[in-house]
Amino acid sequence: MTFSLNGTRDERWHGIARPYSPEEVLRLRGSVVVEHSLARQGAERLWKLLNGDEYVSALGALTGGQAVQMTRAGLKAIYLSGWQVAADGNLSGQTYPDQSLYPSNSAPALVRRLNNALLRADQIDVAEGGSGLEPLPIVADAEAGFGGPLQAFELMKAFIEAGAAGVHYEDQLASEKKCGHLGGKVLVPTSQFIRTLVSARLAADVLDVPTILVARTDSLSATLLTTDADPVDAEFLTGERTAEGFFRVQPGIDAAIARSLAYAPYADLLWFETSTPDLGEAREFAAAIHERFPGKLLAYNCSPSFNWKRQLDDGAIASFQDELGALGYRFQFVTLAGFHALNASLFELAHGYAREGMTAYVRLQEREFELEEHGYTATRHQREVGAGYFDAVAQAVSGGQSSTLALVGSTEEAQFQT
Repeated sequence: MTFSLNGTRDERWHGIARPYSPEEVLRLRGSVVVEHSLARQGAERLWKLLNGDEYVSALGALTGGQAVQMTRAGLKAIYLSGWQVAADGNLSGQTYPDQSLYPSNSAPALVRRLNNALLRADQIDVAEGGSGLEPLPIVADAEAGFGGPLQAFELMKAFIEAGAAGVHYEDQLASEKKCGHLGGKVLVPTSQFIRTLVSARLAADVLDVPTILVARTDSLSATLLTTDADPVDAEFLTGERTAEGFFRVQPGIDAAIARSLAYAPYADLLWFETSTPDLGEAREFAAAIHERFPGKLLAYNCSPSFNWKRQLDDGAIASFQDELGALGYRFQFVTLAGFHALNASLFELAHGYAREGMTAYVRLQEREFELEEHGYTATRHQREVGAGYFDAVAQAVSGGQSSTLALVGSTEEAQFQT
């Protein structure tokens, strides 16, 4: 049904099913409606981009600084990966594999951190007389929801409150959740995952934000299922059971298509997690989905788990995303870009510094100077984190008479001013 609280039709919701009524949303909303500006503006902007002339490409950010650099470099959206949260960005301060081991509020907390960094960059730019740096929409990983429908509902609310523009859920069993490129994945029944999607959509409606909802299936490679109760899953059952009581299922593209067709009415984008960068597989999936749901938006993980040069030649790599875009994969992203960029660049610096001393660090600094012509600003690190902005605050408070301004007389002012 086309959803509206006032009875009007909205093209944004064309083809989206909701098994609940506007009256139920209003009853759950309460009398005080909090405005979630970042989430709303981000969702509206992302929806416009997804329906524009070009596909949206994104990289996974691990820190606020990375989010700012992605914005300055010209990307249109940011991806927030649960894998990266598990590895190096969770609230327990642990290093984890991607198995939902971290506290469930960790990813919303990182969304908030990225948005705060983007907002500070915007404030700095405006304070210096610029036009501002509009925060990019963030698409965040809700994993398998960290539980059942109620947990999915609360998690979606947390992401929206943190300013996420889009959120994706996957059809694995939350208590056995694995990275899509690990073994041992256990699927929930198709109907159970639909309830997860409905819960997430309900949360967004209750908060009155048009959040982009992405449904991911791991059925291309998952071989286990919690129960044989759902008729939709029947054709993929092998009749075998595991020691834990799970049902073995036949993985593959047919399973991914069947599940995604069932999810399509409840999600804005569909994503099937792949094991290799395979255009033929992507084409088959897109054709099957669009036969039933013409124009349905698709997402694709251009994963660093793939050995790209082993799978494709240089020409195929260069054209890969354009060909995906032509098939309807409107959101394409490198999940762990922040993790790999951070580790590779710091290792390179440390390796050089251990052998060459300051020559290695100065090489990095000179590279920063070179990047400034492309919009890079972090060379002046004091300014980058807001020293000048808070000088402006101090001046406003003191009527322009402050004698304790931080950048005035600083090393950065003397040596790095352009």
